Amino acid sequence: MLDSQSTCRNFCFYLLPAFSLQAFSSAVEALRLANEVLGRDVYSWQVISDDGRPVASSCELSVCADSSLPLEREKNRRSISTPAIVVVGGRNAPGPDKQLDAWLRECRNRRGSLVGISSGTIALARAGLAEGRRCAVHWEQFPIFSERFPGVIASQTAFERDGNLYTCAGGDAPFDMFLDLVDHHHGAIVVNRICEKAIACSTRSAGDRQRLPLHSRVQLNHKAVIKVIEAMETHLTEPLLLDELVGVAGLSRRQIERLFRRELGCSPSRYYLDLRLERAHLLLISSRLPIVEVAMACGFVSASHFSKAYRDAYGCAPHQSRLPVYQGEGMRSKEPENRTRQIDRRVSSESLPNCH
Repeated sequence: MLDSQSTCRNFCFYLLPAFSLQAFSSAVEALRLANEVLGRDVYSWQVISDDGRPVASSCELSVCADSSLPLEREKNRRSISTPAIVVVGGRNAPGPDKQLDAWLRECRNRRGSLVGISSGTIALARAGLAEGRRCAVHWEQFPIFSERFPGVIASQTAFERDGNLYTCAGGDAPFDMFLDLVDHHHGAIVVNRICEKAIACSTRSAGDRQRLPLHSRVQLNHKAVIKVIEAMETHLTEPLLLDELVGVAGLSRRQIERLFRRELGCSPSRYYLDLRLERAHLLLISSRLPIVEVAMACGFVSASHFSKAYRDAYGCAPHQSRLPVYQGEGMRSKEPENRTRQIDRRVSSESLPNCH
């Protein structure tokens, strides 16, 4: 990731407002433990904020900054070497920031390494630094990220590395990503000793799945049902017909319908509709897309059908889910109180909708 001949590799952690403290500490702890295991400072880090003041995390604990963005830009202009820039975000999309975008581009032009954590990846993509590159995006942010940055190869993986661009979904994934970096620099033995100190039983590799395995999430074990659901999850914008889904599993339509009712208590069409509505819900609470565009992005040709289906599942109209509190370009939503439960997987005998 950085020059392998460097005696000490430096990281600048730029903290976005409401950043994830868990993600930030996971990354720093991996570097700290590497120094401890090796018995010398092979990694150093500093914290940067927009104005040099402390930054409040999503849990409202603040982290002090070592420097401000203007000072860091000036320092980099006078320095020969360029540190790795780590943009740490959280759940909210970052607001427009021309100074941050310019700094990130300057570091890229100087062949500096760039790291995006959680919504920090959005900042990198917004600055045009992820075009055509593989990026890991949190599954909750994935729908709007895919809509907003179609030129980025986004995936719902724990972390990705594409040249000198590292991205991860947040949570504890930064620990895995930075251990992958340590492995590259100092080998697996050092990583194993770090895991022993951190009581980490296993680590993920680049491209590993982000969410729990499908059979664990929905508590089923039938391979045919898992195959059908995986096909559904990859075709939410343009839903497949049931006959097309059946072909993936290699079973008859009647067999698949019977398995879905036995394993999940609903028809394949009901489960598919719920997946599309879940994607629509994430788009509504995380973007400013018009409702008709949200409907189309989730495979609904008719806005009226989308509104009715959404109201049936969530107990409110699509526009009522927004109730936004804007923060820059991102936004948070107060979800309806009656939507604290998961989508009701109701039994339905309706046939699979033909994209409407």
